[in-house]
Amino acid sequence: MTVLSQLTDALRTGRIEVVDLTAPLSSRTPILELPPQFGQTQRFELAEISRYDERGPAWYWNNFRSGEHTGTHFDAPNHWVTGRDGHDVAEVPVERLIRPVVVLDVAERCAADPDFLLEVDDVRAWEREHGPLPDGGWLIYRTGWDARASGQEEFLNADGTGPHTPGMSVECARWLAEESPVVGIGVETVGTDAGAAHSFDPPFPCHAYLLGSGKYGLTQLRNAGRLPATGAVLVAGPLPIVTGSGAPARVLALVER
Repeated sequence: MTVLSQLTDALRTGRIEVVDLTAPLSSRTPILELPPQFGQTQRFELAEISRYDERGPAWYWNNFRSGEHTGTHFDAPNHWVTGRDGHDVAEVPVERLIRPVVVLDVAERCAADPDFLLEVDDVRAWEREHGPLPDGGWLIYRTGWDARASGQEEFLNADGTGPHTPGMSVECARWLAEESPVVGIGVETVGTDAGAAHSFDPPFPCHAYLLGSGKYGLTQLRNAGRLPATGAVLVAGPLPIVTGSGAPARVLALVER
């Protein structure tokens, strides 16, 4: 059998499970909220064109409006000023959208501390147990935050001091961007940065360093707890919006059972 025949046979027989890492996209999907002086993304909206009626007797379809960075989505390098000369989302090489993925799980620590920040030492400890990060692959940073995704307030977890969601320290973001072999980072939160990252130096270091290094982000993932620490394959399918800074994406993982 060819390699592709083996793959399709394994999918058919269930020896490879397809895990959907994508949050359903609707008007209730949580969105990022910026301070009021900045431009805001909009919620996903459907506008019905016809539904088996006088507007179109045999078909149902809709128009939709959405921000590029709404729901489960892909961050391209040109999303941030540090990557302004990098790829837009339509220019991302397609081979980078199907790559090995590993999962670093700190959900228990984040449950105890919603402001938890991943450090380089945490990644090093993971590597001592599981081996090196995949060259050209993806790292999913699992915080368990997808359990909060049913509502805007619980998901953003904001108070008078701002949002409280887990993320990475400045040094960890820089190290993953500039020294690690991964091509991108996936998270379960509304963005790749911690809720408090507006106060970091530089602000929003995951965006600044990763996108500035020509790497990518995937956000608002679900079901990462169903993946093994190593051995899975990530499939990311963002809309190829010409000049776009990102796009909603269907994100899947192939897991050998």
